[in-house]
Amino acid sequence: MQYLSYNERIQRGTFDFPIEIYRLNPYHPQYVMAFHWHVEYEMIRIRRGTFRLTLDDQEFTIRAGDLVFVSSGTLHAGIPDGCVYDCIVFDMRMLMRQDHACHPLLQRILDGEIWIDQQMPREDAQLNQVVDTLFDAMESKNPGYQLIVQGCLYQFFGLVLQKGYYACAPAQSHRNYKKVGQLKKALSLIEENYSAPLTLDQLSAAAGMSPKYFCRFFQEMTHHTPIEYLNICRIEHACYQLITTGQSVTDVAFSCGFNDLSYFIKTFRRYKGTTPKRYLNGAAQSRGSRNPAVQQG
Repeated sequence: MQYLSYNERIQRGTFDFPIEIYRLNPYHPQYVMAFHWHVEYEMIRIRRGTFRLTLDDQEFTIRAGDLVFVSSGTLHAGIPDGCVYDCIVFDMRMLMRQDHACHPLLQRILDGEIWIDQQMPREDAQLNQVVDTLFDAMESKNPGYQLIVQGCLYQFFGLVLQKGYYACAPAQSHRNYKKVGQLKKALSLIEENYSAPLTLDQLSAAAGMSPKYFCRFFQEMTHHTPIEYLNICRIEHACYQLITTGQSVTDVAFSCGFNDLSYFIKTFRRYKGTTPKRYLNGAAQSRGSRNPAVQQG
C-alpha cells in the first residue's frame, strides 16, 4: 500500500478477496503515514515503539500492543517513533456477498449507524487473540488462509457488537466534519500538484478560506505550516522514487518539486535524519535481511 494518494483508490488484494496487509519499518518509503483517507476499513497494530496518530481532528499516542480501528472515510495520519507497525486494509463488502444473518448487522456499520471505537481495549484477551490470528494468517498466507481471515473478521465484528465497543452515531459534530472536509480539499491539491510550485493563495482558496485564517487552521489540524507539509509530502514521494525507480538523486529531487539539489538534501536530512544516498543504502540492506513488504497504506 502506498500512501501516495490522499484519497486512495487502489485495489486491495484481489477483486474476490479485497484485503491487504502492510508491515512498515523505518526504511519503508512511506514509513511516516501522510494524511489520507479511503473507502475501506483499516486496522493498525503497533508492534514496537510509539506512534502519534491523528484521526480526523483528534490526536493521540498509541504504543506497542495497541490496536486502532479506522472507519471508512476517516482522515488519518501518523508519525512513528522507533516504531514497527502493521496495517490491514479491507473492503467490508467482502463479508456481505452472501445473504445471511450477518448481513443486517454489518450493513449498520457500512451505513454509519454504528461507529466502532477507534481504540480497542488492551486488556481484552479474547479480542486480541482473534486479531493476532487475523494478522498472522494474512502475513503467512498459508493454504486456506482466506477462510481463517474471513472467519476472524466475522469474530472481530461480533465481539465488538457483543461487548459494546461502538457508539450509535459519530461523535463528531457537523462543524468538525466541515473542518475535515476543508482540510481534505487542501491536501488533495497538495497531492495532485506536489511537483509544481504551489502558493498559499492556491491552498487557501481550495479550502475556501483567507490565507491568514488558513495558515492557523492548517497548523491546528496538522501541526505543520502548509509549506512544511508540502515539503514533507515531497520528501515522502522522493523516498518512494529512490527505492522503486532507480533514478539518480538529482532526477528524483527535480521530479518531486525541488529546483535546488542542496536544498533537497538539506530538507531530506531534516525529515529523515539521513541523506538520500544513505537512506537508499539502508533500505537495500533492510530488504536484504528479510522480506519487509516494501509494497505499502
